[in-house]
Amino acid sequence: MILMNVGTYPPRECGIASFSKDLRDSVIRTGHSVWITALSDEKEYVYPEEVRFSIQQNDSEDYLKAAYLINSSAVDLVILQHEYGIFGGIDGAQVIKFAAHLKKPYLLVTHTVLPHPRPGQRIVLQILTRRAAAVICMTQRSKKLLQKVYGVPEGKIAVIPHGVPVFERKDREVLKRLYGCAGRKVITTFGLIGPSKGLEIGIKAVKKLVSKYPDLLYIIAGKTHPVLQKREGESYREKLIKLCADMQVEQNVRFVDHYLDIDELGDYLYLSDIYLSPYPNRDQAVSGTLSYAVGCGRAVVATPYEYSLELLKQKGLGLVAAEASAEDLCKLIDQVLSQPLLKKMLERRASRFGETIKWPSVAARYVELAQKVLACSVKQQQVVGDWAAKGKGK
Repeated sequence: MILMNVGTYPPRECGIASFSKDLRDSVIRTGHSVWITALSDEKEYVYPEEVRFSIQQNDSEDYLKAAYLINSSAVDLVILQHEYGIFGGIDGAQVIKFAAHLKKPYLLVTHTVLPHPRPGQRIVLQILTRRAAAVICMTQRSKKLLQKVYGVPEGKIAVIPHGVPVFERKDREVLKRLYGCAGRKVITTFGLIGPSKGLEIGIKAVKKLVSKYPDLLYIIAGKTHPVLQKREGESYREKLIKLCADMQVEQNVRFVDHYLDIDELGDYLYLSDIYLSPYPNRDQAVSGTLSYAVGCGRAVVATPYEYSLELLKQKGLGLVAAEASAEDLCKLIDQVLSQPLLKKMLERRASRFGETIKWPSVAARYVELAQKVLACSVKQQQVVGDWAAKGKGK
């Protein structure tokens, strides 16, 4: 089976690019082939050999060209990664042209399922889901929204969790010495930095804790989101640094200002005592960074947003604050730091569950769904062929 993944792809730096690469690498290990059609922005990227085609996201002709090239290729099925911001046009509407001209069946992976979409956002996702052979979402809540808000039939939806890399497990204290934070209690948040991450809330929570835990260190790891960086430069990071200075926590907050490769990311997770996920937006449907933290068996503290409520609170894998406030986060962080048995329990629960969302098992579910779709497609073609043959016979 040859699959074509359509989405952003490294060296472009974004969450869906990482997702696409992890999915591709894991599916290949099951014995199938995965080619890539990469969505590009204004930058020039030197893509690896698995990238067969690329689409400049604001070039409408590229969408047509990619569809025609895929139609004439040996690809059996397409996996289309959907996030509004990676496609050109208002609400990412350019992708509709690609889907309309694609003759191969496709799985639609929905990374963002908005509960209150703008009319254009609703229409784009509705068109894509109607044309898709199956629709993948990552939470039960997203499944309900797809049904209620976008009219997707339940039988067309598959819930497959966000995959987590198989990180090399390492000793926490050894890593702390290696990264210059030996003897300190370490909280981390990682990912591309922007206002939607709620880092101000995390910094303010740390301020409330330093009198009790003077050795506390909050590591904010990751570069500024490329879209934000292009629009505003480093003004947001500078605002966070100023906040640290104003609150006199410069010695308790460390910024790691670069894009983390997979090995470094694993190191930061395994050296952490707590992973903090302080999203301010309650409608945040999925967080790959939160999935990674659970996959590494970390004790997690989070603000209340849809993904944290489903992954952490319902399953008892972490602590979720009542509100997205520094006060509420402070109380939960203090609970974990002051109660070693609670911390161990959270780590143990997260580690056990994390094994079920590692990429090998998640990729196997993608392969199984793809095979089902292709089998149904062949059966339908046979039915149509039989009907046509009977018609000719008459």
